[in-house]
Amino acid sequence: MSHVLKIAIIGDFNFTYNAHHATNLALDHASRFLETEINYYWIKLSEASQLKTSQLHEYDGIWISPGPYKNLFFLSGVIDHIVQQKLPTLITGEGFKSLVEVLINRYNLNPNGEKLISDNLVEGEQFEKVSIYPHTDALQKIYENHSNVELSSARFSLYPQLLDYLVGELIDIEGYNQFEEAEIISLKKHAFFVACGFCPQISSTREIPHPLVYTFIKACQNARKMAQ
Repeated sequence: MSHVLKIAIIGDFNFTYNAHHATNLALDHASRFLETEINYYWIKLSEASQLKTSQLHEYDGIWISPGPYKNLFFLSGVIDHIVQQKLPTLITGEGFKSLVEVLINRYNLNPNGEKLISDNLVEGEQFEKVSIYPHTDALQKIYENHSNVELSSARFSLYPQLLDYLVGELIDIEGYNQFEEAEIISLKKHAFFVACGFCPQISSTREIPHPLVYTFIKACQNARKMAQ
């Protein structure tokens, strides 16, 4: 096996939530598939909010886990800090909305205090099926041999004018869902900073690791090589 990768999973781990267990398992699946050793560490949001930049860079990649979160204020602060780095980052679940809100605040995109992003459109603590329609060649390649049906407990609608500005300046829309809403976005000027409302880890298996997860790990490997 090659260099041992260190992945920080930022979130409030709860053993009763399947998505949290699935996050660990999806990394195990990617490790086996890529034949690379991965050590991953759960960091509570309250602790992650205190991390210095140098401490963040002790990791090869950052995964913002799905909720529930004990304090969304901490989540926004952590994401704001990570956005300023060049670390490979994957956000799955409710953190999608927090990333958009961080961008709104950083670039003062809502001076009138309007509601630019909806509340969660998935009712209750349940998962619904979403269909992913790639919008970029990169995502098309990721999904070419994988089902485009995912499971999500978080779905949001963005104000069209906000989305137009974000796409023009800050993000790329990698994929849409069946409701024609942005489902997967990435930050411009980052090698890998991807956020999706759904949870790819839930559909990852030992036999069929989720390609979005192992693509994230590949990005971590590449970043590590470039840093050496």
